[in-house]
Amino acid sequence: MMRVIDSHTEGEPTRLIVEGGPPLGGGSLAERRRLFAENFDHFRSFAVNEPRGYDALVGALLCEPEDKTCAAGLIFFNNVGYLGMCGHGTIGAAVTLAHMGRIGNGTHRFETPVGVVSVDLKSRNEVTIENVASRRSREAVTVQVPGLGAVTGDIAWGGNWFFLTHDTPHPLTMAEIPALTVAADAVMKALAAAGITGDGGAPIDHIEFFGPPVAPDAHGRNFVLCPGGAYDRSPCGTGTSAKVACLAAAGKLAPGQDWVQESVVGSRFVARYRRDAAGAVIPSITGRAFVVSEAVLLRDPDDPFADGLRPI
Repeated sequence: MMRVIDSHTEGEPTRLIVEGGPPLGGGSLAERRRLFAENFDHFRSFAVNEPRGYDALVGALLCEPEDKTCAAGLIFFNNVGYLGMCGHGTIGAAVTLAHMGRIGNGTHRFETPVGVVSVDLKSRNEVTIENVASRRSREAVTVQVPGLGAVTGDIAWGGNWFFLTHDTPHPLTMAEIPALTVAADAVMKALAAAGITGDGGAPIDHIEFFGPPVAPDAHGRNFVLCPGGAYDRSPCGTGTSAKVACLAAAGKLAPGQDWVQESVVGSRFVARYRRDAAGAVIPSITGRAFVVSEAVLLRDPDDPFADGLRPI
């Protein structure tokens, strides 16, 4: 039996496990994520895959933080594996913890496998997160993609590794989501085939297409394909952080200046950044989340799909 609370952040769903998660013990969140993946992966599939979940659902396991200055620890995962950080999921978790009475308005610290992030709960639904340090690793990398030809983009870290294209192969509209998904998947496979990675050989597992905004007060519109083949309904918190890092590196966005990022469905984040003492880009993302359900997930040992349908 597992107790979960579901929310969405600007359209992108998060399922927070609040009871009945795997027994991971103490230690760093990175180490506990490793134990989760190696010994308890059936909990991940049980929580987010069909028949209890669906491809777009991102899970978050609520943990006791190792750092006692933090209000919570979070380990993020999806239909195929584990994430380093998740911006929309952190916003969703903050609103959910407030719904549970665990935190109130104000600034809190959450521990994640890639570091501690700051969370400012501004109201019942609005949250600003200050993400981990983000950076552009490589600029204007071109890869040959079957069916698309030469595609150029930047490689950047925003808590996950992204390839951020300089334009889009299809209009960034909901009607074009199937075509955008196929194109982004082709880019991801082409990067892997060409041996193009993030720092230290890390796989690039998020593809981000960019185009002009629809709203007059926005600065850009994106489509983000996540590992596992689902697109992000929100503008993607770690993807927007990676975009801010690229803009900062290019001298196109000043510290403290707002960048309004639309998603392919029209939802938005407001992003900005500061530089820390070492000069690193520290992005912040403001968005809204809403709690949509509370549930108890049950496991029948006679169920042939008791631990969820796992992608082939």
